[in-house]
Amino acid sequence: MPREAQPNGINADATQKRGPHPVNTRALRRLGIIEGQLKGIRRMIEEEKYCIDILTQISAARAALNGVGKLILRRHIEQCFSKAIRNDGRQSTEMIDELMEVFSREEL
Repeated sequence: MPREAQPNGINADATQKRGPHPVNTRALRRLGIIEGQLKGIRRMIEEEKYCIDILTQISAARAALNGVGKLILRRHIEQCFSKAIRNDGRQSTEMIDELMEVFSREEL
């Protein structure tokens, strides 16, 4: 059965959501791993493991979380930001301000 075109020329099927975005799927998988790391850190603290070992695991969890942030940031720049630049320069200025605010709060 052929796809019906909408008045703007876009296929109706192209506008419907088809499951989670691949970046979200990767981010969620990584977050699951990070949850496991955090539970491991908690267990290490409860078992009074060596402080340096605990700090090493905290550093690894931070690095993993930063990796998830970078995935989301890249998606935002590639999709949301580039769309704003193509469609409306004013909106892209607002998005730059949003990004600058995020960068001033934390490292990604």
